[in-house]
Amino acid sequence: MLDGLETTTKRVRFGDEEIDVTYRSFAKGGGMGMHYDPYQPGVSVANGIRYERDVAVKMRDGVTIYVDVYRPDGQTNLPAVICWSPFGKRHFYADPPGFLPLGVPPGTVSKMTKFEAPDPGWWCHQGYAIINPDARGSGSSEGDLATFGTQEAQDGADLVEWVGTRDWSNGKVGMAGNSWLAMTQWIIAAEKPPHLACIAPWQGCVDIYREFVCMGGVPEVGFNGWLLGMLNGPNREEDYVAMVRKHPTINGYWKDKIARLAEIEIPAYVTAGWSHFHLRGSFEGFRHISSPRKWLRVNRDFEWPDMYTPANMEDLRLFFDRYLKDINNGWEMTPRIRIDVMDAGEWDFQLARPEKEFPLARTEYRKLFLDAPSGTLSYQSVGKEGHASYEAASGQLSFDITFDKDTEITGYMKLRLWVEAEGADDMDIFVAVQKADEDGEYLPTLVLGEPHPGAPGLLRVSHRELDSEKSTEFQPVHTHRAEQLLKPHEIVPVDIEIWPTSKIWHAGQRLRLVISGHYVRKPGWFEPFQWETRNAGKHVIHTGGKYDSHLLVPEIPPRYRAGEYVYR
Repeated sequence: MLDGLETTTKRVRFGDEEIDVTYRSFAKGGGMGMHYDPYQPGVSVANGIRYERDVAVKMRDGVTIYVDVYRPDGQTNLPAVICWSPFGKRHFYADPPGFLPLGVPPGTVSKMTKFEAPDPGWWCHQGYAIINPDARGSGSSEGDLATFGTQEAQDGADLVEWVGTRDWSNGKVGMAGNSWLAMTQWIIAAEKPPHLACIAPWQGCVDIYREFVCMGGVPEVGFNGWLLGMLNGPNREEDYVAMVRKHPTINGYWKDKIARLAEIEIPAYVTAGWSHFHLRGSFEGFRHISSPRKWLRVNRDFEWPDMYTPANMEDLRLFFDRYLKDINNGWEMTPRIRIDVMDAGEWDFQLARPEKEFPLARTEYRKLFLDAPSGTLSYQSVGKEGHASYEAASGQLSFDITFDKDTEITGYMKLRLWVEAEGADDMDIFVAVQKADEDGEYLPTLVLGEPHPGAPGLLRVSHRELDSEKSTEFQPVHTHRAEQLLKPHEIVPVDIEIWPTSKIWHAGQRLRLVISGHYVRKPGWFEPFQWETRNAGKHVIHTGGKYDSHLLVPEIPPRYRAGEYVYR
């Protein structure tokens, strides 16, 4: 039993490893947040949309899943868009029993809309079929609910091929959606189903361990446990929270959940949100897929309103028209990268600035050195050794630098720290890079009206080993293969990856680095993260002399326009 739920294990082979995978029964009253209608096959037509419910689709191993198909009534030669997830395939936005996510006003989408998916009520009128499946093990679909690995990838590929061979299909299939619906696009596309013509993963992880379940090597059980409790199905669900407790380092189980990005060669329209925990995965996906036809749009908003903003829907339609309908509509002239450059406040920013690459080629990496005694950052190295400490479980340190000119920071940051644990053999370090005004008052970016905590990074110090092949000057990548616990009085260097950001500091404003043993959450921020930390005693930060603790920042020089240098 686990938290009152029945658990079982199933031995699964991952490469050369055989691993017992934990499954659990669905929570009593499961699906408390998702809506799963009972099995009720049938066909209806309304407002020109043909709606086919609970259509059976057989997977390669004989398991049957059920899908809802929305398409323009009486039309053939249609492209289709699959929205793959276990979140319930219909009526999620009905009131009751569903809800509208934050930032999406009532009336924005129809009651046909699956959670975090395109609205059939709009897309069918643009000449598309929308396919809403209940993934294996969810809703009425047979089998056990699998998460993100080979099983889900193969199931998604099987559905692509089923859709692409319907008598109403033009043979071209795309995928779209946020979060889980984006995360599965990476793994399904890597299977290379022949009828999959393009994907549109709008904010989703590519490496479940590093970006979702065990960021920085620290298990996140709050949001993930809540998410598992939201799901429902006929049998069992894979319990990846239990698995991260059993297997806190990367093994075959976790490797199976890393998208094989190099295998993706089809066109992709990727979005990322500076404020979202899917940020790293969106950038990793865009940077490392093999496709030469890829576009990235990075916004400062949250994923839900971004999905249903009319201008963004129209933008996605142009992409799909190009690659699912073969319409030569000039999509290729769309800038490969568009980024929102944030300032502060709710809507103070530069919108969709075009760029050619990421990180930006004109980036100038600068080191800001920490001085522990003074709590400052400086462009000059600190000659004198010093240290400062905080209570590991609840305390924090902050380091400030005041900019003497307007400064844009866009890209990856990296924090090098020399650290020591007093009273423990491990440390979980949480960091945030923030903006403050001339008086030191925090200037947050507002997301859905709430203050964002800042550009984040975290690391379990025992997971400090770097992957030398994947790490770069600006992005440390950790192996997470084994733990290296600390000895008493041992001082070690660690490199902490800070997820990308884009923000302008005006002259006189401060950049603030916050280092803590807990998530640097600001009042009102709504994401229910809860990490299982090992923090006890004190964390000691060493700076100066041989302890070259520093923050590497990507400064962006202004472009030259109309005879003057400008940022906007």
